[in-house]
Amino acid sequence: MEKVKVYFTRNISSENIVKLYEMLNIDLKGKVAVKVHSGERGNQNYLRPEFLKPMIDYVNGVVVECNTAYDGARDTTKKHEELMKEHEWSKYFDVDIMDSEGDFTLDIPNGKVIKKNYVGTHLKNYDSMLVLSHFKGHPMGGYGGALKQLSIGVASSRGKRYIHCAGRENGSYEDMFHTDQDKFLEAMADASKSVVDYFKNNIAYINVMCNMSVDCDCCNVAEDPCMQDIGILASLDPVAIDQACIDLVKASNDKGRDHLLERINSRHGIHTIESASELKVGSRDYELIEVEL
Repeated sequence: MEKVKVYFTRNISSENIVKLYEMLNIDLKGKVAVKVHSGERGNQNYLRPEFLKPMIDYVNGVVVECNTAYDGARDTTKKHEELMKEHEWSKYFDVDIMDSEGDFTLDIPNGKVIKKNYVGTHLKNYDSMLVLSHFKGHPMGGYGGALKQLSIGVASSRGKRYIHCAGRENGSYEDMFHTDQDKFLEAMADASKSVVDYFKNNIAYINVMCNMSVDCDCCNVAEDPCMQDIGILASLDPVAIDQACIDLVKASNDKGRDHLLERINSRHGIHTIESASELKVGSRDYELIEVEL
């Protein structure tokens, strides 16, 4: 059986994101949702809109986000829209906070932990999705990449809490931080499956391995990056692209590698990839195709 292809270049630039995307040979149909991370107020590491502009313009996409389940600058639509202006997403693109008018459920009949996923109602407005992810560490998930964008990223505010609470319908704010870790990670894998199944084959993934802190772009005070930039990856498989990123970190000789791996391993971050693979969201068996750009 042919391995999943993951395209990779070490040369990070706006233009090379587009070139790698073209190698995927996919034509995203209709109205394209481009899932990004808007960056919490105060965060210094998130991918800037002007850097992603050539790629988003290439697919004529709408930048989409959902409100958070924790206090901050993005926990209500009004505040989130203000931040999108402050961070200049609205300057360059049409922006849609997908749960601004509530949410609906996607069924996950074979989910390991959750059997449904709450996503913003505006998801129904899109025919395809481009997932633009900043690969880095994460305080709770261990790492953030394509699978986190698909799960926590696309979930509504209520959906985020539901995933964090591993399916407890009335989980409290505090419950989000005291859930069995593996159950939380499995719930993320479940949620990612629901979004992949929703869009079927009309979805593509790009991970940018730069500004790699142990903290996520959701942190208003994030630790500075601990590793040198590695590159850009593109794939049609979210499991393969995240696995490839983990493997590139492991293979690195960078002095900050162990610090990032400690964050990933201490949170059992690989379990999200393991679970998503078991759910057939994608494959961990991939071919890394390095291209000189």
